[in-house]
Amino acid sequence: MSKTKEKSAVRGLAPFVITAAIAAAYTTPTFADPAKDIQVAGRALGFLENSPSGHTVVAIIFDPSKPATVAQKDAIMAALGSGLSAGSATLVGKPVEFSAIGGVSGAGAIYATTGVPYAAVGAIGKAKKIVTISADKACAEAGHCVMSVVTSPSVEITVNRAAASAVGAAFKSAFRMMIHEI
Repeated sequence: MSKTKEKSAVRGLAPFVITAAIAAAYTTPTFADPAKDIQVAGRALGFLENSPSGHTVVAIIFDPSKPATVAQKDAIMAALGSGLSAGSATLVGKPVEFSAIGGVSGAGAIYATTGVPYAAVGAIGKAKKIVTISADKACAEAGHCVMSVVTSPSVEITVNRAAASAVGAAFKSAFRMMIHEI
């Protein structure tokens, strides 16, 4: 192929390559790291005035009809393993199908996987006085979760004061300086 034809062929591909790159930038999802999210959430629980200690169950709420929530639940359960040390607590996971959320008992925290109905999770948390957590900032912003923990691309912890108050959760002042409160 001559140099002129090569240049012409490259120029002909340029709009396609540019369009594909722009499309990829706007459609490629950012994947969270559930293992890192639960580790940071566990550390954050240690900043509660009456932080959990000893064997602490974290109810992982997921919807079996939504593969993304199942995958997130599986990743969190794998990260917790037989117990994740977080301050004076050892966090252990208990998967709970969304349809059985009303039966949550004995949990020190509820973790809402991204995509479950947050309002229902928040209502159970408030009724049972259990701290609710999600990796979806929208859950805390809407007042359904006490705290959202996002670790990608950087760590961002958001605490909803009203939701925290509703479950009787108070964070130590040193922690409150490191987070975003709404």
